[in-house]
Amino acid sequence: MALWKCGPLSFASLIEEVRRDHAWADATIKTLLHRLMQKGAIKSVRDDGRQLYHPQIGREAYIEGEVAQIVQRLFGGDPSALAAFLRDRRE
Repeated sequence: MALWKCGPLSFASLIEEVRRDHAWADATIKTLLHRLMQKGAIKSVRDDGRQLYHPQIGREAYIEGEVAQIVQRLFGGDPSALAAFLRDRRE
């Protein structure tokens, strides 16, 4: 979320931004960053002598993927069932 909100960030800036919303230790943030890089969701680019982290997937594409997984897992792949569920809860 920090990279989507702020754009490319150095490691120090990324940690600072993540800590605004989460009380996570440096090691936790480093582990998450490493896992996201392994999955190809984030990449590190050297720019003007410093490493900057960039998101490799847009927020909208991420949300679409997550919603598709929820629809598949909880609603048997039927998006209209999710829509009906949400509509019923709103009323």
